[in-house]
Amino acid sequence: MELRQLNYVIQIASEKNFSRAAEKLHIAQPSLSQQLSKLEQEIGVLLFRRTTNSVELTQAGQVFVSKSQAILDAVEQLKQEMDDMAQMRRGRLVVGTLPITGSHILPMVLPVFGEQYPQIEVVLVEDTTAKLEQLTASGGTDLSLLSLPLIDNSLSWEPFLEEEICLAVPPNHHLTKRIDPIDISELEEEPFIGLKRGQGFRQITVDLCEQVGFSPRIVFESSNIETIQSLVAGGMGIAFVPQMLTRIKGSQFAPVYLSLAQKPTRTLVIASRKGRYLSKASEAFIRTLNKTISNYP
Repeated sequence: MELRQLNYVIQIASEKNFSRAAEKLHIAQPSLSQQLSKLEQEIGVLLFRRTTNSVELTQAGQVFVSKSQAILDAVEQLKQEMDDMAQMRRGRLVVGTLPITGSHILPMVLPVFGEQYPQIEVVLVEDTTAKLEQLTASGGTDLSLLSLPLIDNSLSWEPFLEEEICLAVPPNHHLTKRIDPIDISELEEEPFIGLKRGQGFRQITVDLCEQVGFSPRIVFESSNIETIQSLVAGGMGIAFVPQMLTRIKGSQFAPVYLSLAQKPTRTLVIASRKGRYLSKASEAFIRTLNKTISNYP
């Protein structure tokens, strides 16, 4: 059994198709099929059920994929640790990020990190909170920038920023005439615009409303916080928005931002898998992130 064969099985399981898996692996399909047959003969069980239209894992295949992912991740961590011990000049860091975090935090951090550590290649993976937690737990990312709360108990994290959440309303909304902060309980009858399910700030919106006794009536959803703000400015509803993402007053399609009486905040964290070896590159990125954010106005 060879490490490359483990990777072959994982790729076939992911693609559920020999042709696509072979293409991703940059090998010929007959060669891939031959390697799989050789492996199945060696271990004495079938890993896949082949049909004319798809390839599905057997029960043994599911166990094999899970164990193989753990083995390959352990090998990669060993390489990283040996590279660090040998003080090799090059490194690679995979960082997961939420779209709204990546567009505002990383432009501040990556230039500084790149200038200080030009030998380290940074690969960005942008996805939903749920997917990033899964990737981080399985070793698909070295680090991920997420917002609390985290669901996966296998992750460890440390906070790097806590920011206030404000209310965005259309420019002609009756609440714009208010001088005092808005109590969230006053918003029960309002139409909300929110992020799609699976994104961390969507859950924060729901939680803030449920804490005062109602569920938000979400009339529009988007995967982009900028789209949400434009819809609010166009009079389609209201939304909670992190302070960092508010638009400049007077800019095109800018809503009006109001303070909330509860002074809610969101906590951004940098997460990794518990017990995972943190490479020197990871440690350097965390230091750079904390130092850069500490200077954020």
